[in-house]
Amino acid sequence: MDGVTPKFVLPETFDGVRMEITGQLGMIWELVKAPVIVPLLQLAVYICLLMSLMLLGERVYMGFVIVLVKLFWKKPEQRYKFEPIQDDEELGSSNFPVVLVQIPMFNEREVYKLSIGAASGLSWPSDRLVIQVLDDSTDPTVKQMVELECQRWASKGINIRYQIRENRVGYKAGALKEGLKRSYVKHCEYVVIFDADFQPEPDFLRRSIPFLVHNPNIALVQARWRFVNSDECLLTRMQEMSLDYHFTVEQEVGSATHAFFGFNGTAGIWRIAAINEAGGWKDRTTVEDMDLAVRASLRGWKFLYLGDLQVKSELPSTFRAFRFQQHRWSCGPANLFRKMVMEIIRNKKVRFWKKVYVIYSFFFVRKVIAHWVTFCFYCVVLPLTILVPEVKVPIWGSVYIPSIITILNSVGTPRSIHLLFYWILFENVMSLHRTKATLIGLFEAGRANEWVVTAKLGSGQSAKGNTKGLKRFPRIFKLPDRLNTLELGFAAFLFVCGCYDFVHGKNNYFIYLFLQTMSFFISGLGWIGTYVPS
Repeated sequence: MDGVTPKFVLPETFDGVRMEITGQLGMIWELVKAPVIVPLLQLAVYICLLMSLMLLGERVYMGFVIVLVKLFWKKPEQRYKFEPIQDDEELGSSNFPVVLVQIPMFNEREVYKLSIGAASGLSWPSDRLVIQVLDDSTDPTVKQMVELECQRWASKGINIRYQIRENRVGYKAGALKEGLKRSYVKHCEYVVIFDADFQPEPDFLRRSIPFLVHNPNIALVQARWRFVNSDECLLTRMQEMSLDYHFTVEQEVGSATHAFFGFNGTAGIWRIAAINEAGGWKDRTTVEDMDLAVRASLRGWKFLYLGDLQVKSELPSTFRAFRFQQHRWSCGPANLFRKMVMEIIRNKKVRFWKKVYVIYSFFFVRKVIAHWVTFCFYCVVLPLTILVPEVKVPIWGSVYIPSIITILNSVGTPRSIHLLFYWILFENVMSLHRTKATLIGLFEAGRANEWVVTAKLGSGQSAKGNTKGLKRFPRIFKLPDRLNTLELGFAAFLFVCGCYDFVHGKNNYFIYLFLQTMSFFISGLGWIGTYVPS
C-alpha cells in the first residue's frame, strides 16, 4: 500500500462527457440550428436587404436630383434676390448690417490664431463688425494666449471681445447662448459662427450676407468646408470622401428641394431673429446645430446652401480624435430624432412632404439606417451566413446593391476614386462605432450626452508650411497607447468566418472577409492614419 501513488479518480460518466464534448456541442448545434438559428438568420437577411433597398432608393433619389440641380436649376443668385452691398460715400457704412462673429474655443492651443486672424481680416466695415471669442478653456496658459491674441487685434482697431464663463454648462451651445446675451450684441442682426480651426476668406460676408438682407424668409446661409490637410494621411483622405458627398450632394439636394438641411455648426450665418424665434440654443443633445436647424425649419424659415462659398478647415488626423467625433455626430442625431419626431409630425406650419423628407430621408435613412445596414449586414449577418449555409443571400443584395451605393457615394470626390476600395473597408470599420452610437442616442444610454472636443493640430497651416502631399509611414514596431479591443474582437470573428469559407464555402466571400479582417485589425492597433497610397 505504501508504494501506491495517490490518484484522483473522475466519475466514469463525467470522463465520457469530457471525451465527447465536441460531439455533444455539435449535436446541440444541429438540434438548435434548423428550428431557431436558420429562421432568425434568414429574417435578419430579409431585414438587411430591406434596409439596403431603402438606402439605395435614397442614394438614387439624391443622385437624380443633383443631376437636375447641376443641369437645370438656377444658381442661388438667380433663385433668390441678391444685390451686393456697396460702399456709399454719403451713407458711409450705415447701409451695412451689423454682424456678430462668434468663435467658440476650448483649449485650442494649436489653432486659435487661425480663426481669430481670419475673422479679423474679413472685408467688412470695422464699425459694423463685432468679433466675439468665446473661450471655455480650462488650461490657464491657453486662456492667457488667446486673450493676448485678442488684445493684439484690438490694438489694431478690430472690435474683438474676449469672453469666458465660470463653467462649461451646455458646452458649445451654452457658450453660443451666453454670447448672444451680451449687451453689445443687441444691435447685431446676423451672427456667423466659426470653429477654432476655420479660416474664412476676406470676402466671406460680402458673398453671403446679401442673401439674408434681401430675402427676409431665409434664416441660414451655410458655406462648404474645404480641408487644408486632406492629403495628410489615409485617414484624412477617407474623411474627405465622406464629407464631400455630404456637402456636394446631401446639402445641395436639401437646399434645392426643401430649403432645409442640417446646420453644420460652423461656417454658417444665422439671422439672430430666427434663432430667437426657434427658441435659441439648446444643449439637450450633442448636435445643438442640427437641433436649432430643425426647430427653425418647423417655424417656416428657409435655409440656403452655397457650395461655391468655401471655408478652410482641418480634419482630425488621429484615429482617436476621429472616433470621438463620429460618436458625437452619430449619437446626437439619433437622440434628436427620438426627441423631435412627434413634434415634427404634429407641426402644422410645414408641408406634408417636407415632414416626410425630414423624418424619413434626413433622419431615419441617413442617420440611422445607413449606419445599421453597413455594420449589421456586411460585418455580422453576411459572415454568419457562411457558418449557416442553409441561409441564402441573393447576389443582388450582397454585390450589386452595395456596388451601386458605393459608386454613387464616390461622386463627391472624383480625385480619390482610386481609393474607393480602401474607403469601403474603412467605412465598414467605422460603421461599428456609428451603429453603437445611434443605439446609445435612440435609447438615451450612458454616453448619449458625452462631449469630447475634437483635437486639432493646425496641421494644414503649420510653421513649416503646407502639409499637402505629406505621406507618413506607420511605426510598425511601436506598441499602441491603447488597444481597441472591439475592433480586434471583430477582426478575430471575421477571420474565423473567412477561414471557414475558404475551406467549406462556395461563394469566395473569404476574399472580402480577410481584407475586412485586416481593416479591423489595423484599426484595433490604432495604425489608421499613417499612409496615403499615391
